Amino acid sequence: MYPEGELTELSRAKAALQQVIARRRTDCAEAAERATRPLVWFDTAWSLWCRLAPLVKLAAVPLGAMATRAAASRPGVLRTILRWAPPVLSAVTAFRGMRRPSPAPHTAAV
Repeated sequence: MYPEGELTELSRAKAALQQVIARRRTDCAEAAERATRPLVWFDTAWSLWCRLAPLVKLAAVPLGAMATRAAASRPGVLRTILRWAPPVLSAVTAFRGMRRPSPAPHTAAV
C-alpha cells in the first residue's frame, strides 16, 4: 500500500505532533494554575473569615465602647465630628443624587 519511507515519515510527524500537544497541555495547565491563584487566596481568606466572624462580632461591642470612651475623652475630636457631619452627609447625598440617572420624561399619548 504505502511505501516504507512514507510510513516512517508519518510516524515521525505523529510523534512530533504528540509532543506539541503534550507541551501545550502543560502550558495550559500552568496558565490555569496561575489564573486561579487569586481565587484560591480568596477562598482561603473567606474560610478564615467564616471561622473568625463570631469572635469579631463578640469583640465589636467592647471595641465600640472603648472607641466611644476615647472619642468622648477628647472633646475636640467629638466636637469636630459633630460640626462637620451634617455638611459632609448632605454633600454625599447630593453627589449620589447627581449620579443617579434621571427618569425619562413621559410623553402623553395623543
